[in-house]
Amino acid sequence: MQTYSVKIDAFEGPLDLLLHLIQQAEVDIYDIPVAQITEQYMAYIHSMQELALDYASEYLVMASTLLAMKSRMLLPIEEAEDMEADEMLEDEDDPRRELAEKLAAYKQYKEAAGTLETFESERMEKFSKAPSQVDDYIQHEDEQAVPDVGGITVYDMIQAYQNAKNRLKKANEPPAVVKPDTFTVEAQIEDVREKVKTSTGPVSFTNWLAARPPAELVASFLAVLELMKGGEILCRQDGNFSDIWMYRKEEGAS
Repeated sequence: MQTYSVKIDAFEGPLDLLLHLIQQAEVDIYDIPVAQITEQYMAYIHSMQELALDYASEYLVMASTLLAMKSRMLLPIEEAEDMEADEMLEDEDDPRRELAEKLAAYKQYKEAAGTLETFESERMEKFSKAPSQVDDYIQHEDEQAVPDVGGITVYDMIQAYQNAKNRLKKANEPPAVVKPDTFTVEAQIEDVREKVKTSTGPVSFTNWLAARPPAELVASFLAVLELMKGGEILCRQDGNFSDIWMYRKEEGAS
C-alpha cells in the first residue's frame, strides 16, 4: 500500500483543509473527485492522530462524511425513463452537492477576509496627522484688518456650518418645542442682505449662525451660498480653520 506524506500549514478547520486540497488538485468545487480528495484527507487525519492535536475530533467528523459520500457514489444509479429525468435525478441525488455549497460559501468568506486583511495591512503603513493651527507661521501685512487668503470654497463653508451645529449640540439645551413656523431660503437671503448692509464691518459667519435656532440653520446656510453664487456678498477667512467673515461685495473688493 502506498504511503502518503502530507505537509500542511495551519488550517482553520475541516472546510479550510478541504478547500486547500481541492485547489491543489485544480478541480471545480462542484465536481469534487471524492475518492482522490478523501484519500488525501485521510492521510492528513493520520498525521494529526500522530501529533495528538486537541482539535482532531472535528476533522474526524468530516472524514466520516467523506467516507460515506465515497461509498454512496460507488452505488449504481437507477436508470431513468429518459435523458432529462436522468440528469435531474443525478443532480438531485449527487452526495457532493451539499458539501460543494458549503465549500463555495466558505471560499467566498475566506477571500473577503483576505481582502480586508490586505486593506488593514495597507492602512497600518499610513499615518494621519490631525489639523493644526499655522497662523504663527503666516505674516500678515495688516494685523488689525481681517486678511484675505482667498480661495473660499463650498467645503470651507460646510466646515464652518458644521462647527456652528456642533457648538449648539454641546450647549445641552432642553428639547425645543416644534413650532409650525417655516424658514425659507428666500426670507433668509433678505435677512443676510440686511445684516451685511447695516453692519459697520464684516459679519462673523459663525456668530451669525449660532444666533439662530436649529430649525433655521439649513435655510440660513443655503441663503449665504446663494448670495455668494450671485456675487452679492464676499466671504473671506483669516487663516486655516478660523472663522469666515461676510462682506458686501463693494466693501470686500480690493
